[in-house]
Formats: sequence, C-alpha cells, structure tokens
Amino acid sequence: MRVLLVEDDPKLADRTAEYLRGHDFEVEIAADGELGLSRAIRGEHDLVLLDLMLPGLDGIEVCKQLRARSRIPVIMLTARGDEVDRILGLEIGADDYLPKPFSPRELVARIRAVMRRAQATPTEDTGICRVGPITIDRNRRRVDVKGETCNLTAYQFDLLWVLAESAEHVLSREQLHSRTRALRGDSAGEYDPSVDRSIDVHLSKVRQALVQANDAAEGLIRTIRGVGYVLSPTPEK
Repeated sequence: MRVLLVEDDPKLADRTAEYLRGHDFEVEIAADGELGLSRAIRGEHDLVLLDLMLPGLDGIEVCKQLRARSRIPVIMLTARGDEVDRILGLEIGADDYLPKPFSPRELVARIRAVMRRAQATPTEDTGICRVGPITIDRNRRRVDVKGETCNLTAYQFDLLWVLAESAEHVLSREQLHSRTRALRGDSAGEYDPSVDRSIDVHLSKVRQALVQANDAAEGLIRTIRGVGYVLSPTPEK
C-alpha cells in the first residue's frame, strides 16, 4: 500500500514513515501543502495522511482542492483538539482524523480500516448493503441481523442506511441529518442544532432494535464523542 504523508515536522514525519515501512507500507513524504497536493493528484498513492497545520497551503485547503479532483482516501492528522476542526475535516471530505500525539499502532489500524471501506464493493446498484451481521435492503425497506428481521421506523431505517453507506466512517449529526433528508428528496436547509437530540434518541432506538433482533449487532453503532456516529462491521474491543 502506497501512502503519501504530508507533514512539515521532519522528525515526526521520519518516525511515522519508518514505522509504516516496518508494516509493509511504501511511504513518500511531502513537507508542505503545495507539494503534497501536487503529488496526491497524480494518482500514484493509495491513501494520504494529511497534517492540518501546514505552512502555506494548510491541510483544510489541501483536502478541499484534492476532493475536487480525486476520491483518494484521506486521514487528517491534527494537533488541534477543537471539535469544530474535527468536524470541518470530515465535512470537507476527509475519511477519518487522528489527533496528535497518536499511537503508531492506532494509525496503522485506522489506515487499514479506511482502505477496507474504500475497496468495498459498491452497493448502490443492488440496493443491498451488508455491514457485519447486518443486511439492509433499501428497495424493500428491510433490515436483517443474521436473518432475523429488525423493525425500524422510516426515519430510523434512513439513519441506518446512511451509516451503512459510510461504514467505518465517522459521520457528524449534521451529516446524518442532511443525508437522510437527501434520501427523501428534501432540501437540508439551514442546520438546527436542536436536531442533535432527536438523532441521538433515534439512533439509541436503532441500536436497541438491532440487538433485539440478534445480539450479534451489539456494539456495532458507536458514538464518537464530540464528533458523531460510526457503524462498523465488528464491535469495538
């Protein structure tokens, strides 16, 4: 797997690259945003690790411009812990984020998780989405957990479908709101933060309904504090 690491701290870049190379990754380092963007758009890499705080063209702008030209997976690395920075990174197209200082082992796990999702077979043509033990049939509006039917309201089904389409990808509440409205052909309009509580309540009920159908679904929908929700094929250990 070929990784482009866009990082202006030479010591951190070298340490990170050395660790990744020890785990069978090929790593190229770009020390600033302009160089990182020019290398990323060539299509020679499988994934980009993108620092948020870069001289000149910062990570946010690099991600914006890259997303306009490429769907290459991007994991954003940030020393800034503000919730708004994390959400902004996800909103502009980053596939995941990792705050500094980070564990190299966690970085490898995040890279592999993002790549599994990127390489997954698209489900749009069949209307069937499978995430671990969960099977979602969009056309029949049916959810099964290991063959056991799960009863959901229309809105709860839409929330689950949106999470499943982006399995292993953290979605903010605002993203969940806008995408569920888009499924129904509605304009999202201006986001009202009061919707957050409604989404929390409905996803709590989705969790309960999934586990009620089959306890194999326990722990598959996870809350990422300060960011949003993620649906994974395996429960968190």
